Amino acid sequence: MCYNKAMTLVMRLKKRFYFVAAGYFRFFAGFALRRWHPRVVAITGSAGKTTMLHLVEFELGERAHYSHDANSAFGIAFDLLGMQGIRGSKLRWLRLIFEAPIKALFYRRQGEFYVVEIDGERPHETEFLAKWLRPELTLWVSLGRSHAVQFEREVAAGKFANIDAAIAHEFSTLPKYTKEYVYIDGDNQLMRDTCANIEAKVVEFHKNDLERYNVYPTRTDFVFPTASFHFAQPQPKDLAIQLLMLEKLVKYLELPLKTDLSNMPVPPGRSSYFAGKNGLKLIDSSYNAHLISVASILEMVQNLHAGHKWLVIGDIVDQGSLEGEEHQKLAEMIAATHPEMVILVGRRTKEYTAPRLKELGVTVRTTLDPHKALKFIEENTTGDETIIFKGSQYLEWIIEQLLENPADAEKLPRREKAAVRRREKWGLN
Repeated sequence: MCYNKAMTLVMRLKKRFYFVAAGYFRFFAGFALRRWHPRVVAITGSAGKTTMLHLVEFELGERAHYSHDANSAFGIAFDLLGMQGIRGSKLRWLRLIFEAPIKALFYRRQGEFYVVEIDGERPHETEFLAKWLRPELTLWVSLGRSHAVQFEREVAAGKFANIDAAIAHEFSTLPKYTKEYVYIDGDNQLMRDTCANIEAKVVEFHKNDLERYNVYPTRTDFVFPTASFHFAQPQPKDLAIQLLMLEKLVKYLELPLKTDLSNMPVPPGRSSYFAGKNGLKLIDSSYNAHLISVASILEMVQNLHAGHKWLVIGDIVDQGSLEGEEHQKLAEMIAATHPEMVILVGRRTKEYTAPRLKELGVTVRTTLDPHKALKFIEENTTGDETIIFKGSQYLEWIIEQLLENPADAEKLPRREKAAVRRREKWGLN
């Protein structure tokens, strides 16, 4: 009982005094950062950060250290100190508090570069990290309503006109503290506006520079005037912006550019292809779902060279008062892909998306239970279908049950113990 009360108190204090607690770890991680003194390349945005991180890793290899699974104020401090964050028991917080000062005395990462992913999950977190890390380059890959619920108070307090402006401001603090170059999506007006008067040099990239885009379940080709990139998985067209950034970054660093990305490890849940039972083709993009990332996948579906396209879509979360609006927009996007079948999993898609899809004449099934979604797929597919999964609501569990090779389950997202326990509570085991 005393232990549970102590842990509850620790978690409440962490939530209430987030930046005070994060500042404690940043203070000690600062010693390790100064001892190492790398050239910092920061990657930020509403979606696509982890994929960009993997692209850069494929090019730079062992010349850099990469902040895998660490993109928050706490996670990055832990990463610089060589400490594992919270993966299980909350008792680890007490251990981390005592371990940080010791690690600060001697720990040092290796590599010329620190390639760090930075999220904008809550107000002021990006600025908290930007002032500390002061990157040489920032790659701002996208902008959308991710974690919108976290910024509603900022809008209600009159600090910003709307959610979009609040989120754009949050991400823009990283470019403001960047020393040399900031790469942005030049097609995004908010990005251009917020980077208009910063000291770093701003380089814009445009998707219409892409000359040819061919996507299949097991292959994607991006052809630009200066380079052609090839993948062994289906990749969304929006990746063109990141590939242009990658080309420019590699040139700036005076390194040779690798354009055959067939062997690049794909982060789990971001457009991975798997062979399914009875000939099914499975495309897993189930890591998360914000409207910007769903739109990207649905654009890919429109261009995908495959027959009998089925969509399995989960709820868009963390949208607060915007969730109805966002899920109704989702219906319009889904309808534009002309899918053979749509399966919606979750309360929000059932309430907001399904009615609009029916009005648009799209064949749709809804459920709150992943078991029922799986059963419908198993009973109604012939083996000729290509099934694209996007979103939350434990879609990775459905994919796991449909895999031809059970060992492929290790390549799915949310393999950590905490996620396994959450699935077990739902009877998904």
